Amino acid sequence: MKRYLPFLIILLVLVAGLGVAAMLWKRSTPATPNGGTPFAGNVPGAGSTTSVTNPPAGSTNSNSTDRSAGSPNTNPTDPSAGATRPNVKVSSPVVIEEFGDYQCPPCGQLYPELKQIEKEYGDQVQIVFRHFPLIKIHKNALIAAHAAEAARNQRKFWEMHDLLYRNQKDWVDLADPRPVFVSYAKQLGLTLDAFDRDLGSNLIDQKISADMARGSAQGVNGTPTVFLDSHLLKYEATNLDGLRKGINVLLERKAAS
Repeated sequence: MKRYLPFLIILLVLVAGLGVAAMLWKRSTPATPNGGTPFAGNVPGAGSTTSVTNPPAGSTNSNSTDRSAGSPNTNPTDPSAGATRPNVKVSSPVVIEEFGDYQCPPCGQLYPELKQIEKEYGDQVQIVFRHFPLIKIHKNALIAAHAAEAARNQRKFWEMHDLLYRNQKDWVDLADPRPVFVSYAKQLGLTLDAFDRDLGSNLIDQKISADMARGSAQGVNGTPTVFLDSHLLKYEATNLDGLRKGINVLLERKAAS
């Protein structure tokens, strides 16, 4: 037995050394919260994820659109150029930038989830909507975007936005949805002559095109595509749970900075 004692001691020392090394390695490896962030790419200070593309939720399209609430702002490089929910008072909220299509079914499914996020987070988030109508497959998407912009000209963008999504099934298959949109304008108390005129406005075409150009420049090819503080949300995380996780990661990072 005494002959094997030195070998046993050496073996125990090696095992103990491997155990200590494993503990040190584990401590030095950054933990990824909640099994990884919901972002397509790396978010500094929030762990890392495998970069994935954001596949189209409705389909693909080469065009994009732009619209604003309140005062017009057509600068496609300005994060506030899209339609932004009012009354945001926080100095640095998480900006939720959605590229959407009013005729897109997944956009219609995301709409109530974004409303829930707005209710839960209040002024900790700022929602920006940008037009990205998939005009090759959604025949009424572009005129719906015009309706939202025509309402914006009378400071009722978000009200029309909400009506279009809440009643999506009522107008998507119509040969001419204009009478329905006019009925929404009447419901909102808009000046109907001005609304009807703006439905065909070239200036509104330019605003929509500016959003579409911005989306294309950011790699958007389908809807809904969502960015949180310029970080692309993974397609599979474009839902209520994914939005919460992404917002929480960014709010924690802002609090720590």
